Amino acid sequence: MKTIDELLRQGVEGKRVFVRADLNVPQDGTTITDDGRIRAVLPTVKALTEAGAKVVVASHLGRPKGEPDPAFTLRFAASRLGELLGRPVAFAGDTIGSEAHAAVAGLENGQVAVLENLRFHPGETSKDPAERAELAARLAAFADVYVGDGFGAVHRQHASVFELPRLMPKYAGYLIATEVGVLKKLTDDVKRPYVVVLGGAKVSDKLGVIDHLLEKADRILIGGGMAYTFLKAKGHEVGISLLQEDQVPACLEYLARAEKKGVEFVLPVDVLVSADFPDLKTKAPANPTLVASTAIPADQEGLDIGPQTRKLYASKLADAATVFWNGPMGVFEHPDYAEGTKAVAQALVDSPAFTVVGGGDSAAAVRILGFDEDAFGHISTGGGASLEYLEGKTLPGLAALED
Repeated sequence: MKTIDELLRQGVEGKRVFVRADLNVPQDGTTITDDGRIRAVLPTVKALTEAGAKVVVASHLGRPKGEPDPAFTLRFAASRLGELLGRPVAFAGDTIGSEAHAAVAGLENGQVAVLENLRFHPGETSKDPAERAELAARLAAFADVYVGDGFGAVHRQHASVFELPRLMPKYAGYLIATEVGVLKKLTDDVKRPYVVVLGGAKVSDKLGVIDHLLEKADRILIGGGMAYTFLKAKGHEVGISLLQEDQVPACLEYLARAEKKGVEFVLPVDVLVSADFPDLKTKAPANPTLVASTAIPADQEGLDIGPQTRKLYASKLADAATVFWNGPMGVFEHPDYAEGTKAVAQALVDSPAFTVVGGGDSAAAVRILGFDEDAFGHISTGGGASLEYLEGKTLPGLAALED
């Protein structure tokens, strides 16, 4: 995989460079609530503009189903990118239409234009390779060189990620180069003890990574909604907690494999429960009850790990040399259920280990809960991409950059 440094050495002054970024940021109306992904692409965009390139930035945002939807416009992300760059950024109100062509044609050396959401065009996510190739060809007309830096999308076989880089000289941006380097530290020559912390809502989302990491990790700590399917597999009552009954056999298999391989598989020992899901808008007090994880009442839902589990998990992380964390321990968006996720984040901060926060809700939680991002070894911008890499899958966007 050639990197942007090689491109810069060749010189890019006056060249049109297409940067496939990941500006898929959470928005509350017109307000961006977490600009982490925009900041992540800054080193690449800054390096190109300072070298005199004409930079065309493209990204997706949300899932607008192949047609324009004002709720998923990139206009506000483009504005924030301009603020962070400290220079004006042009915005094209379409993806490949007249506004896009005018914005690109109007670029001077060192200037930036952002195209409207790629997923407003059905060819971006089409299952038909011919439709994707058609869109890729039209996007290729905007640039001389391709720089892939949208790590959060490299596990998708989409037109701008897979087909487009095959039509022109292509390079990996700083973000993708960093992300891949970090993931290699989690798969090749890992420093031990290697501890993996997995949370989030559904165990089905993590089956592949659990399967793969049972061959590599020394300990796996489970939290979040997925913990209740494992507790059910062990024969415990989980009340009205999130449960994937069809995944119980898989959980039983993983627990047995972990024991056979000597991998420590740790589940919550106490949980905070309530009969009602908390109001995440008003943040009204939820008044949860603390119970043992083996004694969840039939009419209650587990919503966070309890204080004994927090202490247990912190102790299991204390001697780690490498830690990968993906998925919150509870409904961290509500203050009454944020302590479990906060405890895991603090344990990573306190640890001398190489710590990786695996994107998605975990990365959002770190920021929302007020942690210094520099206190972690790395915070990934792509939860799904990170997990698929750790599963050993070939990621289309990386494969396209390597061809």
